[in-house]
Amino acid sequence: MADEIVMALRLLLAAVLGGLIGLQREKTGKPAGLRTHMLICMGATIFTLVSIYGFSGMVDPSRVAAGVVTGIGFIGAGAIIFRTREGYVSGLTTAATIWVVAGIGLAVGSGLYLASAIITAIVLIVLLIPHIK
Repeated sequence: MADEIVMALRLLLAAVLGGLIGLQREKTGKPAGLRTHMLICMGATIFTLVSIYGFSGMVDPSRVAAGVVTGIGFIGAGAIIFRTREGYVSGLTTAATIWVVAGIGLAVGSGLYLASAIITAIVLIVLLIPHIK
């Protein structure tokens, strides 16, 4: 029962941390916002928890991290658009936040709470840096 409470708290933390970044993206009108970032962070967390608790001793939990990193690239790629007429690429920052939110989810699922909170704060600070053209 104690493990299940820890798992639930990790999932809630993932929702909050992913939500903070998603809220910033939502407020700035980006296509991947609050729900997307929350779901990605919680998804990475639950995959990590399943690999740690569901298959303990049978498989290497680090394989899940590799799979999440690879798989999330496809979602991030969907956020990137090359605008031929205007001659620029858009969505790179959104793709990067999707990627880092998956990393935060992996960290939360692994119990790295302080690292998860610190990277969330750093990401939010980075996103406050004005866009210079």
